[in-house]
Amino acid sequence: MKDMDDPVCPLDYRYGRKELLEIFGEKKRLQYFLDVEAALARAHAKIGNISKIAADEITKKATTKFVKVERVKQIEAETKHDVMAVTRALSEICKGEAGKYIHLGATSYDIVDTANALQFADSTEYIRKELKNLRDTFVNLSKKHKKTIMVGRTHGQHTIPITFGFKMAGYAMEVDRHLERIFECKSRLLVGKLSGAVGTGAALGPTALKLQEEMLKELRLGVETVGTQIVCRDRYNEMLSVLANIVTSMEKFATEIRNLQRDEIREVAEAFETKKQVGSSTMPHKRNPITCEQICGLARVVRGFVIPTYENAIQWHERDLCNSSSERFIIPHSIILTDWIVYQTNIVFKNLKVFPERMKKNLEISKGLPMAESLMTTLIGKGMGRGDAHELMRKISLKAAKENKTLKEVFVQENKKLKFLSDKEVNDALNPGNYLGAAEKIIDIVVKRFER
Repeated sequence: MKDMDDPVCPLDYRYGRKELLEIFGEKKRLQYFLDVEAALARAHAKIGNISKIAADEITKKATTKFVKVERVKQIEAETKHDVMAVTRALSEICKGEAGKYIHLGATSYDIVDTANALQFADSTEYIRKELKNLRDTFVNLSKKHKKTIMVGRTHGQHTIPITFGFKMAGYAMEVDRHLERIFECKSRLLVGKLSGAVGTGAALGPTALKLQEEMLKELRLGVETVGTQIVCRDRYNEMLSVLANIVTSMEKFATEIRNLQRDEIREVAEAFETKKQVGSSTMPHKRNPITCEQICGLARVVRGFVIPTYENAIQWHERDLCNSSSERFIIPHSIILTDWIVYQTNIVFKNLKVFPERMKKNLEISKGLPMAESLMTTLIGKGMGRGDAHELMRKISLKAAKENKTLKEVFVQENKKLKFLSDKEVNDALNPGNYLGAAEKIIDIVVKRFER
């Protein structure tokens, strides 16, 4: 038997917020089981199957104040059955005849899957709130850097100018879509069941459907209309898909910071959390984006749970046990890590160091080449055909790069022959601030949407 004071899983000592770790801890998990058993007893009493006195006694004792984790573990060591251990531990401390009505008509996964739904309800609310905080952080950065011009990049190469605020506005909208996804999937995810060994409710008698309705109404959960021995796992597939999508966005955001923090770019940087933080054990000068790298690494772990989750949905007939062991890893790890990743992402961006002067300097590295499109559109506006303007600017750009000259130098030489643009028109076209399109208006739309 492993010594529990010598933890193995990093969730026990390194990753995860206290609130989420508690939700998936042994004590809270036991309380969810007890909540379901108590709701079942009250449903039986409401229909008239058991006395209200018995239901009240079960409800009173269905708490970890009375049912101890240690006692449940003792019983489980003998019975090798987790739910039976809970029901027996609860019945031991119930007075009168109440104990014999515990778990009446139910099968184990009526309790397990319904308890899962209660955990999902509580834990995803933390993720939702932290996503909202992150969205607000991006909106604030979008406002603050509305006019902070930087070079846009595609294929890792300089393109046309954007603003850092524009980039952050895009991130805010992406996070908002994840908030929508969490909201939309909750109606399908937060369901429980009370329908017995194969889903027919046979052991519950003629009032089976009413019992299920009453129990789940008490727990504020939806009903699995046609279940088997378990809640249908397409619901869990959707949850893991949403979580994987969320952490993928977080990895995308973190990867952008890692790229922009490289010494040769250095447009933004992840802040050190403490004055004594060490970047490298051997190189004293290092300031590594370690939180962003942690985000990227842990996001890959969450995505790794997608495959076993989907495979768990393939059950033999009305149920096999293949899902049980893997879900003990999948459910807590994927939710705790997703919450942690979003939380850490928010810390990174709330404390992000932004260097506008370096952005300006990097824009100048390409010697005006990112403004070739601006000159092309200006030429088109003056009457040159689009194809001709594109070909002209392509040749001018290649020549500038080959001769290590600025775009302006080469264009001015060519313009003397063509006499298409005035000096002012050339200078205006080469000014990055004049070629931001609707970036500021788009930022205003985003800000207005979330500051109502």
